[in-house]
Amino acid sequence: MSAAQDYITKFSNIKTLPHVVTKLSTLINDSETTMKDFEDVIKMDPTLVVRLLKLVNSPYYGLTQHVDSISRAVAFIGMKNLHNMAVTDALKNIFKEEEASAAFSRNKLWLHCAAVSICSKMLAERIFAINGDDAYLCGILHDFGLIVEEQVARETFLQVCESCSSDDSLVEIERKHLKTDHCEIGYLMTQEWGMPESIQVAIRDHHTTSETIEPSSLTGIIQISEYITGQMQYTVLPDTTQKLSPHLAEHIQENIDEYKVLIDDLPDEMAKAQDIYGS
Repeated sequence: MSAAQDYITKFSNIKTLPHVVTKLSTLINDSETTMKDFEDVIKMDPTLVVRLLKLVNSPYYGLTQHVDSISRAVAFIGMKNLHNMAVTDALKNIFKEEEASAAFSRNKLWLHCAAVSICSKMLAERIFAINGDDAYLCGILHDFGLIVEEQVARETFLQVCESCSSDDSLVEIERKHLKTDHCEIGYLMTQEWGMPESIQVAIRDHHTTSETIEPSSLTGIIQISEYITGQMQYTVLPDTTQKLSPHLAEHIQENIDEYKVLIDDLPDEMAKAQDIYGS
């Protein structure tokens, strides 16, 4: 068993994603799934029902009539959006702070992942004109491996965080002290959860600098989003930011006007998400 798989096994004995999330992941990857199948799963989770109805009736959708049925709500927001909502809600509970540390804060990690997910969705849709649902899901999950490390090997993990500076590679320090890193752990976990392969690969490679990474790929979108949100101080650790390949940096410069508008709009988009999911 690899070190990463060992961490995942130990973590699963402590916490795991709720059954409703894993069930929705299965349904969304099944071409025979119907809207009724989704409704049957959702109605068993009252918290998710409340989130769903709150979202569909929010100003974001601007509907003239109030929606009070699960089936109509799912029809409006779509199955992928619903799945992403369930994952976000589940992760938010897992990320709740239990024991504060000067070196690492789950709350800061949550804010970072939320910022990256929202920025990634905006990038996909505004810059590359593609559906942003997978980019959002990838963003919210990309650093989940850090939670696994913190839960399974907290003392060593905090030492890793304390020793990491702006000139260091977090991944290299993780590998030295933990024999794995959060990218590998996240990659294997998303495999187990049945996430799309493109999401698995982007999570595995989101700290890999390469000229072969296309800006419009999920990996490119996550790396650019981490860079942008890092410049806005949505970082996991102090004084650490995503390093961009010259290829991705050149892409940003070539489209700098569009990126400036996106960055200006990001705080408002995060405020909308906070209204749905809370702080």
